[in-house]
Amino acid sequence: MKTYQISGLVAIAALLLVGVALVGGLAWDKWHEGAPTAKIGGPFQLVDARNGKTVTDQDFKGKWLLIYFGYTHCPDACPTALNDLSLALDKLGEKRAAMAPVFITIDPERDTADVMKDYVASFAPDIVGLTGSTEQIAQAEKEYRVYAAKHPTKDGGYDMDHSSIIYVMDPSGRFVTNFTHETDPDQMAAKLMSLAS
Repeated sequence: MKTYQISGLVAIAALLLVGVALVGGLAWDKWHEGAPTAKIGGPFQLVDARNGKTVTDQDFKGKWLLIYFGYTHCPDACPTALNDLSLALDKLGEKRAAMAPVFITIDPERDTADVMKDYVASFAPDIVGLTGSTEQIAQAEKEYRVYAAKHPTKDGGYDMDHSSIIYVMDPSGRFVTNFTHETDPDQMAAKLMSLAS
């Protein structure tokens, strides 16, 4: 009789522990869902390489903004990302008109408006190249949490170490998702099609 009572108490205690664990887990999930996340994106004021005019983030409202930060002397990640983005845009058909692809330099010393204009044109006619002062670029990098730093080379020049992310912002300017320079163009196109539908 005592054995059964003890077994019963153990079973009840075990059930209570499982219940507490489940309730605790659900509470953690709900808290985590509502936990603040790092804000990505924000105001910027830069120079449009196509015409030399000042543009801000507000000029792109109403479109899906696809932003990539890089530089024209980049040997690999930047041309790969822009080429793949261009291929993805080609797959969007009429949805392409809803997209605003933008390439923002992290190397304003070398990437003048003329340099940027020629560079982005080699990938797609609708990619907008943006440059600006060192301060303007730094502000845009800060808003998008971009890592960028000079890396001196043996010949006295420099390369740029940087994060390689294509930020996808919705028509109201909110961050939705991102791609990297390693994301397949078909995957990019499929995601953008679903977002713009």
